[in-house]
Amino acid sequence: MNTTDIKAMVRTRYGDIANSGPAGCCEPASSCCAPGQPADLNDKARRMGYTDAELAAIPEGANLGLGCGNPQAIAALRAGETVIDLGSGAGFDCFLAARQVGLNGRVIGVDMTHEMLAKARDNAARIGAANVEFRLGELEHLPVADNTADVILSNCVINLVPDKPQVFREAFRVLRPGGRLAISDVVNTAALSEDLKSDPTLICGCVAGAAPAEQIEAWLAAAGFHQIQVTIKPESRELIATWAPGRGVENHVASASIEARKP
Repeated sequence: MNTTDIKAMVRTRYGDIANSGPAGCCEPASSCCAPGQPADLNDKARRMGYTDAELAAIPEGANLGLGCGNPQAIAALRAGETVIDLGSGAGFDCFLAARQVGLNGRVIGVDMTHEMLAKARDNAARIGAANVEFRLGELEHLPVADNTADVILSNCVINLVPDKPQVFREAFRVLRPGGRLAISDVVNTAALSEDLKSDPTLICGCVAGAAPAEQIEAWLAAAGFHQIQVTIKPESRELIATWAPGRGVENHVASASIEARKP
């Protein structure tokens, strides 16, 4: 599939998840969780590293059971900072970030899926989140001015984008000098078979598009970042195994924390 096909497929898949609600994430053929099993979304989020206090703080409907880690845990957000969330979905990480940066701070969520944006904006309106806004856009062409953000967050989204180097160049552009990345994503740890690489479910399910850690480090350095650190989390194996039960994807990808800073 070419870039256009992949984007269309991903947009359709996540639009369907936004429309159908969390239960739609667990229908047969989804790599989100095991077919036929009910979604315990809070349990999944805990396994990704979110605390009960964080889960209690977000509006109902913001947690769709997506993601592969907790970028908040490495972001060290401070009051008054401006944060951009790449692939913001229903707003889960945006609402948590908004609590940390306070009313003098600002959070911008960017997503290419109209249905997710509508859901996120509705969630924001219900809780009166005045310091959060959501913008339609692709991560390769962010609808954000140069030198805007102190921190960029992302949770298991960049692996879905075909042109990952361009995502990192855009992240560098919109960060202020001294700004930092705090990303949770899936990285490739062993070569995928052709069967796994070409499976549309796994392309949409954060497996087939994962890149090796050393490649991510090279892309970040080429974009201009320094203090680059990609930390693979072996303990994510159990969670990832539930995305495509019986297919052994946990032998090929793992969750990782990706950190870097703009000079």
